[in-house]
Amino acid sequence: YLLTRQVDRMFAQSKTIQKRLAKWGGVSSKVLCPPPPQRQYRSDGYEDYLFVVSRLTPLKRIGLILESLNQPETAGVRCLIAGDGEERDVLQMRIEHLGMTDRVKLLGRLSETELLSHLSRCRAVCFPPLAEDYGFVTVEAFASKKAVITCFDSGGPAELVEHGVNGLVCSPTATALAVGIQTLMDDKNLAERYGSAGHDVAKALNWEEVVARLVVS
Repeated sequence: YLLTRQVDRMFAQSKTIQKRLAKWGGVSSKVLCPPPPQRQYRSDGYEDYLFVVSRLTPLKRIGLILESLNQPETAGVRCLIAGDGEERDVLQMRIEHLGMTDRVKLLGRLSETELLSHLSRCRAVCFPPLAEDYGFVTVEAFASKKAVITCFDSGGPAELVEHGVNGLVCSPTATALAVGIQTLMDDKNLAERYGSAGHDVAKALNWEEVVARLVVS
């Protein structure tokens, strides 16, 4: 009732949310993507590891990442996973079962300093959740000049990532994701080029632009 009768303007963080509002609430809205959190993002290079930052819950599909790292294409790829959640113990057991403890690590919850350090140094960020509302991970990676690997059914991240421009949008299978990961891990220059394009996206997402749209809409 309040959404349809007591609101002058409605904004959605992504097309994914916009579609949900229309489908389940009969509410029309405009998409207005928020900027990344205000942090001291930087890029310190493109080291030889994949970075994942996420809550460890089923919808984030960390298990899919683990399976992709167990493919022939990704043999030897190092991956650091930051975050905590209900799946941590299960994921740790899966890492051990797959024999990947030497190259895949669960870091737990990181401080802001640690998070920014990994975002600044990793080769790329992998973020393939299922139907994510928006996903600040994507824009934080872009702000750090890092390419993002996601899936076409990932919702908000798939709206921000332009395949072959600032990252890769893959099918949600271990094989397809492995190919995407391998592509950027094998080509540092490509990862850097995609990251630079992503940075342009992040720069365009600023509070001045958001406020201007809120005022004139």
